[in-house]
Amino acid sequence: MINGKSVLAIIPARGGSKGLPGKNKKKLCGKPLIAWSIEVAETCSAIDRVVVSTDDDKLVDVVKKYGAESPFERPAELANDTASTINVIFHTIDWLRDHQDFRPEYILLLQPTSPLRTVEDIEGTIQTLKDKDARAVVSVCETDHHPWWSNILPEDGNMKDFLRPDILNKRRQDLPVFYRLNGAIYLADTDYLYECNGFLGPDTFAYKMPKNRSVDIDSDLDFKLANLLMEKQKCLSE
Repeated sequence: MINGKSVLAIIPARGGSKGLPGKNKKKLCGKPLIAWSIEVAETCSAIDRVVVSTDDDKLVDVVKKYGAESPFERPAELANDTASTINVIFHTIDWLRDHQDFRPEYILLLQPTSPLRTVEDIEGTIQTLKDKDARAVVSVCETDHHPWWSNILPEDGNMKDFLRPDILNKRRQDLPVFYRLNGAIYLADTDYLYECNGFLGPDTFAYKMPKNRSVDIDSDLDFKLANLLMEKQKCLSE
């Protein structure tokens, strides 16, 4: 609970994936990818329930093995490439309300593609919510490449106006720090989630995470990087 209010962790995990087929069941450092998100959620004492929304019958067995719930089958219209995560969340909230009379006051979205987040990151997000008296907190990390060094290109590839004149010949360390959403943790007051139709709004604050825990798995290269970082972490802890 957060300030005496119930917290529901939702892990969305559909069966299909264009970038990396079957990724949620794919073994990462000895466990299915989704297991890492389930285990970190189960470790956090502030979370009341951990529910996985999936359309994959085979994944349900994995979910239950690692201690989470999968009380319904995600509808087909919410399991295709065009379905939005926020609609998956709303479906989960509505189903639990209509079928189990469970009405969580906070929603914690944990995407299975961010297996390197820690329970300390989740607790830090919750603490940020309390410290800022916020209605939502979203995890971010520094960008890998400064966006001011990027631009679109004209058809002929001419780079005359590629960089702004005021940043020409500036060193990277002289530029302001930019952050990006890292996809690891989204926390919000349930009412606020509906008001904003998502986690970002006027009363949303950032929780900063290091880049080495911000790998978002969308390709085989991402998967290999995450596995390498986990193996390194494992060796350091032994």
